Amino acid sequence: MSSEIMDAYWAAPPMARTFATAILVTSISVHFGFVSYAWFYFTEDRLLRFPPEIWRLATNFFLSGPKLGIIMDPYFAYQYLKQLEVASPRFPRKEDVLWYLITVGSFIILLNRTFLDGGFFLDGLIMALAYTATQDQRGVQSNFFFFTVPAQSIPYCMLLASLLMNPMAIPLQITGILSAHLYDFLSRLWPEFGGGRNILATPGFVSYLVQTPRVLQRGYGTAIRQPSAPASGSSTGASTGSVLPDSWKTRGVGKRLGG
Repeated sequence: MSSEIMDAYWAAPPMARTFATAILVTSISVHFGFVSYAWFYFTEDRLLRFPPEIWRLATNFFLSGPKLGIIMDPYFAYQYLKQLEVASPRFPRKEDVLWYLITVGSFIILLNRTFLDGGFFLDGLIMALAYTATQDQRGVQSNFFFFTVPAQSIPYCMLLASLLMNPMAIPLQITGILSAHLYDFLSRLWPEFGGGRNILATPGFVSYLVQTPRVLQRGYGTAIRQPSAPASGSSTGASTGSVLPDSWKTRGVGKRLGG
């Protein structure tokens, strides 16, 4: 049984799996008092000291809300990031997803530190992931709890739910939507309809980091796993579903007979 669970875990998309695990482990450690939250929150003065605590650029996205949030936040983060990683035609390569996370995460930090406050921004990133994942699902109906709504309205339904259950999270969630929309405008809308260039194209060093061969330690020796060839693209098949969501289904890449 345990081996089946581990097999399913390692079979999950690597970025979504790693991000959700980081959220779950960090949240349990902090909310149950094993580790102080002071090691994770974002603040500029900790970045400017020597040595700079650069890990805070990432760890501020690792802490969920308390109680039910410890389960639900990693779940939502996994589901929406999984859609970008395996089913979105806009992100055919893993480095594209990683660069999206870096870029949108930077926008969220900048907006919050400029106009709002706080040191943890996971709610904003989850909202950004939901916004981006649903933009390619126009015309598809999805279930939000007990209601059937257009897929692209899911982020706004999430805002409405926050209004009823956790109004304090709404400003942070709005910065997530704004950040995702800014990414969409600069990387897709402006180049396609405004005649500009994509200033958010994935840089080469990110591709290098993602595609660097990994050393595999085995009981009978050491092997080098070469990076897989970049995907040429992916196709998606949309279907109705739940926002706790398996509201997405994917089709595998087709193969030509004799090829």
